[in-house]
Amino acid sequence: MRVTALAGGTGAAKLLRGLAAVLDPSALSIVVNTGDDAEVWGLHVSPDLDSVMYALAGVLDSGRGWGRADETFRCLSAMATYGAPTWFGLGDRDLATHLVRTRGLRDGHSLSTITAGLCRALGVTPRVLPMSDDAVRTTIRTPDGRLGFQEYFVRDKCQVEVIGVDYDGAERARPAPGVLDAIRGADRVVVCPSNPVTSVGPILAVSGIAEALRSTRARVIGVSPIVAGAAVSGPAGALMRARRLPVSPVGVAHAYAPWLSTLLVAREDAGCAAELAALGVTTVPTDVMMPDAAREIALARAVLELA
Repeated sequence: MRVTALAGGTGAAKLLRGLAAVLDPSALSIVVNTGDDAEVWGLHVSPDLDSVMYALAGVLDSGRGWGRADETFRCLSAMATYGAPTWFGLGDRDLATHLVRTRGLRDGHSLSTITAGLCRALGVTPRVLPMSDDAVRTTIRTPDGRLGFQEYFVRDKCQVEVIGVDYDGAERARPAPGVLDAIRGADRVVVCPSNPVTSVGPILAVSGIAEALRSTRARVIGVSPIVAGAAVSGPAGALMRARRLPVSPVGVAHAYAPWLSTLLVAREDAGCAAELAALGVTTVPTDVMMPDAAREIALARAVLELA
């Protein structure tokens, strides 16, 4: 079975570990959000790409949900001494990833080529594809101006009012090599339990990707990141409200209409089935929480067993 996943954020990393455990890893392709990418200390940082790579390599810091496990922060401390901003906490070994990526980009290599090389070095077998080799940046509009996503999410800890979300550069961006083929050639497309607005939304904003999802013969299966009216983690609720989407599985389905066919939801959200059916989406109530490896694998099996 060939599976293509759309991914971004902590929930995606967990489900992807489960999928890689129950699939032939070479049959798994992952299209990853790069709208969160940022420049830190002159380095190109791709937070979602890194979280996916580290999770599949078994080196992700599971407590924080980002960065490498058993990390040290001596460079961060030294940068503070020199007066550099330290609100984006890069770890010492994590720096190596950003150094290699930045050097590769400056040498004229594409982000997808560099990502493939990083995956090989980390022993990651599934194919990890950035959504685009072109720059797309998620920008948060607030009453006081525009913020880069990392400024909103990390520096300001999501404590500002959101009045809108933009995907700067998406109108000019093209899918990275292999992205459209991975969607069109899949037997299953899985939308991970990621923020619909700032993790999956930037992927869909890249020209051609939403059309590929509409035209693929694969069944498109999503996992809701919303449980009982609240996001499992992160600011998805506030960002969905800013987009005038209900903070519920119904809002998730609206974000993915009209190509979503099935949505796995928490059992306490089974009452959404009629509203989802009106959108053409089949509801599958199940346990969507993934606190450990066993539950990651169980949810992955639940996704793949939908025939």
